[in-house]
Amino acid sequence: MPVLKTSALRLSDIAPAVIQSEIRTMSVECDRVGGINLAQGICDTELPLPVANGAIDAIHAGHNIYTRLDGIATLRQSIAEKLQQYNGITADPDTQVLVTNGATGALYASLLALLNPQDEVIVFEPFYGYHVSTLISLRIQPVIVPLTQPDWQLDLDALRSAITPRTRAIIVNTPSNPSGKIFTQAECEAVADIALQHDLFVFTDEIYEYFLFDGNRHISLATLPGMAERTITISGLSKTFSITGWRIGYLAADPQWISAIGYFHDLTYVCAPAPFQFGAAEGLRQLQNSSFYTELSTEYQQKRDQLCAALSDSGLTPSIPDGAYYVLADASRIAGDTAREKARTLLGVTGVAAVAGSAFFTKGRGENILRFCFGKKPEDLDRACAALRSISI
Repeated sequence: MPVLKTSALRLSDIAPAVIQSEIRTMSVECDRVGGINLAQGICDTELPLPVANGAIDAIHAGHNIYTRLDGIATLRQSIAEKLQQYNGITADPDTQVLVTNGATGALYASLLALLNPQDEVIVFEPFYGYHVSTLISLRIQPVIVPLTQPDWQLDLDALRSAITPRTRAIIVNTPSNPSGKIFTQAECEAVADIALQHDLFVFTDEIYEYFLFDGNRHISLATLPGMAERTITISGLSKTFSITGWRIGYLAADPQWISAIGYFHDLTYVCAPAPFQFGAAEGLRQLQNSSFYTELSTEYQQKRDQLCAALSDSGLTPSIPDGAYYVLADASRIAGDTAREKARTLLGVTGVAAVAGSAFFTKGRGENILRFCFGKKPEDLDRACAALRSISI
């Protein structure tokens, strides 16, 4: 009999540190019990008709093969026009715009192109877990800087203290998932000053840029003095057009970075889905000067107010978001020693799925917080709010 040797087959060093997203896990649990999913930011509302028709027409016209690695020309041009009109960013569609496989693909390719293993990147807490996990997967070190509660204000002293000789970049998510925080003009200027002082990149995730409430406005850091060269502006159409499954994102950056980012995006994804690029381009073109975007903010502010009222009535005090479509709520009254347990208790009692707050904080924090998503169809949000008000835990 041959002697069995210990196998050399094993997981990578980083695999144990990157686990299945709690957001995805709760979606699976919700499906299993037939609940109402306020966990994942699916945004299952109706997509605009021009977007749907644009994709369908593209399929019938034969646009079903690879596109250029940077995306189709009409979409890049539409994105450049949108960036100029809405964000105040001047970007050449041929040298400064890259269509990506979602905003997630944009960040992944940018990090591959611009940073090295063991570099450090500042991430503000509460954070979007995919930002942190993407850094870890590339062997880049996330350095967590907590925002100050209850209003999630930027703590400049904490930010300055987190900077080391290995710091290479800052990630700014505004409006933020999960807190709905919008970075103010003063906060954006402070981040810009620190980035300039320490010669850092800034990666901005602006995917929720149109979800603004109570008169708040969106500021793109790339528009601030000295920031255009060092800012990678990332966004997409997933949330705005309710097409999260289409994977249409984009970024804008200085020409000196675009080629390398494009290379890594091509290597990983080849290109964003071709017919969906045409649909997104048609949506941008037809909706650019319409009331669509202001109506979007109005609709989602009403949904925010509806969910926050239900959470308050149920004893789950919400932190009122200024933007995006998530609410962090105090889950102290729900049974469970951890936020994961509390989320499962809530699902079992009410049929409403939320995400454990610990998914957005460093270990030991967020255990009495749950995140709820209100990017839902009206009838589903109505059912969820009624169920939450019935809590008798």
